Amino acid sequence: MQLFLLIVFALIVILAVVTVIRTVVVIQQGTVGVVKRLGEFHSIRQPGITFLIPYFDVLVLVDIRETPRTGDRQDVITRDNVSVAVNATIFSQVIDPQKALFEVSSYFIAVDQLSRTTLRAVFGSLSLDEALSQREQINAQLQIQMESVTDKWGIRINRIEIVDIVPPQQILQAMALQKTADQEKRAAILQSEGQQQSAINVAEGQKQAFIKNAEGQRQSQILIAEGQKQATILEAEGRGQAIATVYGAIHAGSPDAPLISILQLDTLSKFAASENATVLVPYESAALLGAAQALRSMIAAGPETASATSPRSGGPRRSRPRARRGSWRPRRPPRRGPCSRSPSSR
Repeated sequence: MQLFLLIVFALIVILAVVTVIRTVVVIQQGTVGVVKRLGEFHSIRQPGITFLIPYFDVLVLVDIRETPRTGDRQDVITRDNVSVAVNATIFSQVIDPQKALFEVSSYFIAVDQLSRTTLRAVFGSLSLDEALSQREQINAQLQIQMESVTDKWGIRINRIEIVDIVPPQQILQAMALQKTADQEKRAAILQSEGQQQSAINVAEGQKQAFIKNAEGQRQSQILIAEGQKQATILEAEGRGQAIATVYGAIHAGSPDAPLISILQLDTLSKFAASENATVLVPYESAALLGAAQALRSMIAAGPETASATSPRSGGPRRSRPRARRGSWRPRRPPRRGPCSRSPSSR
């Protein structure tokens, strides 16, 4: 009898402990409790201590923190029929625990399968080049398409990140060759542009040098012409002053005809010293030369005149002076028309 009482007491204690455990529950921070009473949704309990009706209430904990889920790598086909291996990480969060528990049987599996089908749909609408170069746009499209489905599950897709996009090995080799050719093309373009710019700079420099040289020659010629002009002006002024001085001196000395004749003879002697083959003698100078030649002939015939006046002759006898043979007689220059020129001036 005592043994029976001990067993009953032990059962009562165990039942009391179980009842207390099922009645008082502590909910941790970051989770919420969904209470189901007799199999129906009853309430949502926040973190902390909560009390339940034992044997009638069932508490289900739901994690409401943002949870990253990395899916398995899968093969998808792009629009240009290239098979690539894609892997993505999905950051999701439960915002409505009631819908997450009662709208879908397992929201973990649902989100994973939805991400797989959405990846295939998005990559199927893109070419390989677009898939490799537009990751941000792909992430945005995946998030928009998945949110339109997960909203009714009480799950929010915060963001999606594409981890890997791996094309086949043959595509990678072709892309490497294309990249190499592109780099060589850019290098050739840059080199040609550099040579073009260098040629332009050299031509511009030569142009500026030619312009500067031309300007320098022009300035030099201008300065030379200015110098010659000033020299000519000064020479003309000097000649004018000399002529004025000589003319004033001659008029101041009141010269007579013999002096003028002597000056003319001096001028003619300077003409005779010239290298020209022909000398034009003015008409007045020709008469003067004739007078000078006659004077010279009379001086040379002085002894003959003395012998003619000797006593033997019986008186003075006039003799007509004769010019020596070979002596030069001035000739009157022929009249020339207004258009005739001397041989030296032709």
